[in-house]
Amino acid sequence: MTEILKAFLDYLTVHKGSSPLTVEAYRNDLDQLFKSLAGKEIKKEGLPDWTSVTATSLSNYLVKLRDRDYAPSTIARKIASIKSFFGFLIEEGEIELDPTETLATPRRGRTLPKLLSEQEVFKLLQAPLRSNSTETLRDIAMIELLYASGLRVSEMVNLNVRDLNLAERYVRCLGKGNRERIVPLYANAIEVLNKYINHNRPKLLNRSNRREQALFLNKRGERITRQGFWLLLKHHAINAGIPNDITPHMLRHSFATHLLRGGASLRNVQDLLGHASIATTQIYTHLTNENIKQEYDRAHPRA
Repeated sequence: MTEILKAFLDYLTVHKGSSPLTVEAYRNDLDQLFKSLAGKEIKKEGLPDWTSVTATSLSNYLVKLRDRDYAPSTIARKIASIKSFFGFLIEEGEIELDPTETLATPRRGRTLPKLLSEQEVFKLLQAPLRSNSTETLRDIAMIELLYASGLRVSEMVNLNVRDLNLAERYVRCLGKGNRERIVPLYANAIEVLNKYINHNRPKLLNRSNRREQALFLNKRGERITRQGFWLLLKHHAINAGIPNDITPHMLRHSFATHLLRGGASLRNVQDLLGHASIATTQIYTHLTNENIKQEYDRAHPRA
């Protein structure tokens, strides 16, 4: 990693307050860009000569991404990474002209998020019961917690035991921008989490020599990762007969949509999800409206 890239990533973290996931995404995007800057953009020492990077070379790079069938949303994020980086170079006095000024961000059509039906959530919660391993109750507890709270998977895996209040039936988490929120939990989720913490978690903890504070542990007694949970979720989805394109975020989408269909207010769902803007939450009203249309088509005698 070059010094200027390290300085930029530090700037994102300290001054912009970007999340670790955003910083990592920007780092990967810029690493990919650096590797493509062959020829005159690279100095003899192997470091990029930023003054030699032109709008044409950046446009050619983006054309290559499109030829490789990158999604418009991915290209839009990469352009945002590049624009932000070159803006930083100008502020630092590394370059005088911004080669990204003419880069156009591709328009992204509004796609409705995928979600699970209530029946599919039930099947998913039953799937781990096919195994009698120590991890069975842990897996059910994780799935139940995500559906009960709408947490992002990154928020879930970062939970410590102290973040869960079983007596008062809520979980405390830190979301994007280090914003704290309290999310209530229904009784079934509390029951499963209580059994996991008191019976299964100690067994997993015994496999580690560390005094791990993480709520959810892997087979080695260490904090479970986002990737580890995603693999477990796909495994249980297959066993439940649910399409294997499932993602942890689909449980968050399902949580929000099912609440709105049940009569929860948009403002309350916004608070539960930790959205800074209610406009972000409004996408779920499109899903509930789609459900109304389907009910109409099934029920109306002239439909």
